[in-house]
Order: sequence, then structure tokens, then C-alpha cells
Amino acid sequence: MNIAFTFKNFEPSAHLKEYAEKRFEKLEKYLANHDDSEVQVNLSVEKIRQMAEVTVSDDNLHLSANESSEDMYATIDMVLDKLLAQMKRIREKQKSKRAAKVASKSVRMDVISFVGEGQERAKKIVTTDHFDPKPMDVEEAAMQLESLDYEFLVFLNAETTRVNVIYRRNDREFGLIDPGV
Repeated sequence: MNIAFTFKNFEPSAHLKEYAEKRFEKLEKYLANHDDSEVQVNLSVEKIRQMAEVTVSDDNLHLSANESSEDMYATIDMVLDKLLAQMKRIREKQKSKRAAKVASKSVRMDVISFVGEGQERAKKIVTTDHFDPKPMDVEEAAMQLESLDYEFLVFLNAETTRVNVIYRRNDREFGLIDPGV
């Protein structure tokens, strides 16, 4: 993440530069591409007003915020709070969109029976079941399978938002099938 500062109508102290740089580094955890993201911080003084204008640019993300007060340190904190709130709001929107996509997934399960003997055996679908898998993490799915008397459990992996299968192996351990993308 590249942070660029511009100072207008005042000469900043080393402590102010350090403070501002440390505070704006908090934005990094919300940015997708840390190396290519740009943060432009414009700090200025007009009489007794201390003003900050910040622009954040990342992959498909362009945010800006400005704030003013009588103290430059407080102004930096206030503009950072505004940006963090914007980024959190965007992240929540993205999560809810992904959750909506995932919620629409349903799983079809067929039970197959073999009819006949020897080479003449034919597969026959005995029953079909549709259900919506519950979102949970892998550890929770393992505990669920352990408490049930099933050989496998189909669930929605909360971390990857993909349908996974956890199954009981012959050695009584568990295996995980994650189909990937």
C-alpha cells in the first residue's frame, strides 16, 4: 500500500507524519490488492481550521472522505473513522451478496440400488432428496457427523462458501471433500 502525503500552508512535524502514516496503515486490512493500492492524504491549514482530505484507490474501489477541526491529530482520526466505516459497509454488502448466491444452492441426493446378480446388475434410483445445506465450519461439521449415525454429511463451508462433504473413513477418522472452484 502506497501512502502519499501533501501538506498545504504548514510544515508538518516528524511526529505528525509518523502518526498519520501509522493511522492510515489500518486501511490495509480492508484492501484487496495491498501492493497496488494507493492512499492520497491531503492535509491543510486555513486560519484555525485543520483539514484532511483522503482518497483511497484499489481494485474496483475508490473512496474519499474529508474532515476538519481545530486539531490536526483529531482531524486525522475523524477522517480515518469515516473511511473505515465506508470500507466496512462495502465489505458487509459484498458478504451479503455472496451469502445470497450461496443461499440459493441446493443439493440433490440420490440413493442408488443394484437390481439383479452378476454381470446383469442394473442401477436403479430408489429415492431422491433435495435439501439446503447449512453453513458451518469444518470443525462444526465433524462434531455434527460424530454425533449422528451417518457415514457422511453435506454442508456449506462457511469459510469457502462452497458445498463440502465430510465423511467417516474406515479407520473411524474423517475425510473432507471440497470440490473447489
